[in-house]
Amino acid sequence: MVEVEESEQQEEEVETHLSDNNDADNIVVEGSSVVHGGLPLDDSRPPKVESPLEVIQEKVKKQIMKEGQGQKPSKYSTCFLHYKAWAESTLHKFEDTWQEQQPLEMVIGKEKKEMTGLAIGVSSMKSGERALLYVGWELGYGKEGSFSFPNVPPMADIVYEVELIGFDETKEGKARADMTVEERISAADRRKMDGNALFKDEKLDEAMQQYEMAIAYMGDDFMFQLFGKYRDMALAVKNPCHLNMAACMIKLNRLDEAVGHCNLVLAEDENNVKALYRRGKARAELGQTDAAREDFLKARKFAPEDKAIAKELRLIAEQDKAVYKKQKELYKGLFGPRPEPKPQKGNLLVVIWQWFLSLLFRLFKRTKNKDE
Repeated sequence: MVEVEESEQQEEEVETHLSDNNDADNIVVEGSSVVHGGLPLDDSRPPKVESPLEVIQEKVKKQIMKEGQGQKPSKYSTCFLHYKAWAESTLHKFEDTWQEQQPLEMVIGKEKKEMTGLAIGVSSMKSGERALLYVGWELGYGKEGSFSFPNVPPMADIVYEVELIGFDETKEGKARADMTVEERISAADRRKMDGNALFKDEKLDEAMQQYEMAIAYMGDDFMFQLFGKYRDMALAVKNPCHLNMAACMIKLNRLDEAVGHCNLVLAEDENNVKALYRRGKARAELGQTDAAREDFLKARKFAPEDKAIAKELRLIAEQDKAVYKKQKELYKGLFGPRPEPKPQKGNLLVVIWQWFLSLLFRLFKRTKNKDE
């Protein structure tokens, strides 16, 4: 059976199976307040929302798209969020953390000046909540607009689509950047364990939220600085989170996202059996049969005895056989022997007339032969 990676061999491992047949789709469970939604469907413009408009502050208004749960973050809470941002006057999108696959970390009360309105809105949200925020230019990029984002003109009101993934309550407001390497890895590992516990209770959305917060601790800026044992320690936490996210997304039929998380693991470890298996499973369900077969065959090279991989390859072979049979029947109908024309029933009167003429002809011929 394909095993889910664990951070250390010595740690206690408890496996929770994802598939009905208990083959290889499992998550390792190890010993906050958090719900997770998928990617927004249309990112060209802010989505239309029917919920009431709530006034958070004179220059900050909110419409809830998806309810959250639990408490709201207080001052100095370290919040993790995804968001998209548009200039309201032009509807030009200028920032998208979903596309970058990297949540934003924001310490309420210590945010950048141009994110003051965003922080006010986030402080009114619960974990897992998704909302539209309307922020006046005074609490955004101000009179000057943005030099970094040319699509943000002077005095531009901003529309945000925001999802509060979750938050950590810390009195000091200690951000990731102020943590030691060990502290960040440890914090991410705790999130991973929380996610596994939630998954065990079939709370997939909440589990994914914890995994995503763990991944946020292991951001690209952080990973770029690591090497040697510290990089290995970080990957031992980060990669299982991506794999577990993929497993949840396959179960929720969010297949393209599952492929994306597997790709991130394979970028670090191109022969990772679990990533190949899960990407193959997602691709197979997407109808990408050839790509799925390639993933399963590569995974089998590193796990030749794995029954789950063998089963998926058998399913693809059976599918190929069924497709070939249908094609054969189709081509047989197109290029087979031409069927014999069926005699058509003629008009009875015509048949009788033809018979009568034929009889007269034979009598005439017989009489002529006698005369001769």
